[in-house]
Amino acid sequence: MKDIIESLSRIENGFKPIETEALKIFKSETADSAKILSCELLKHEKYQIRSLAVFILGFIASKDLEALHILRTEVSKDTSWQVQEILAKAFDQYCKDNEYEKSLPTITDWLNDRHANVCRAVTEGLRIWTGRPYFKDNPEVAINLISKHKGNDSEYLRKSVGNALRDISKKHNELIEKEISSWDLTDKKIYFTYKYVIKNRNKK
Repeated sequence: MKDIIESLSRIENGFKPIETEALKIFKSETADSAKILSCELLKHEKYQIRSLAVFILGFIASKDLEALHILRTEVSKDTSWQVQEILAKAFDQYCKDNEYEKSLPTITDWLNDRHANVCRAVTEGLRIWTGRPYFKDNPEVAINLISKHKGNDSEYLRKSVGNALRDISKKHNELIEKEISSWDLTDKKIYFTYKYVIKNRNKK
């Protein structure tokens, strides 16, 4: 593990080598031992190593709900934006393994969390939402879930919301137009999100 930590700590861009190593660990360890290892790695000073832990937790989350709880309550508090990006990927991994439709209660629960990073893990992790099973056939459900945070206090979350809705508009523009037509654009926070939804709309 020491050699792995040293190697991954030197990574400056990208996450694929970290994800690859996490998958190796997941496949070679029991869920319990992988979870214990992840909890130790989450204490590391290097964000790359904490990201490794988050990837591992994402792989075991559908089989171990404590791992999902750790992602929500501990990883979401990490101050590294890189770690928050991996949290989003880990949540999507959970939904994929658990099946997206079956994960709806968890998706909704996380979106109701008072912490913006927990909500963003969902809005960002499932992009492109309508490219995911279930949401591909039910775009209205995706739009309703995402849009609830259009006026959130967190700019970080609102940007993710706007980008996610813009993704959907490429195939379901009428549905997005219907949604944003009801928005109160005098609200500065909502208008911020709105600008991301329509960004690049007039560019060829």
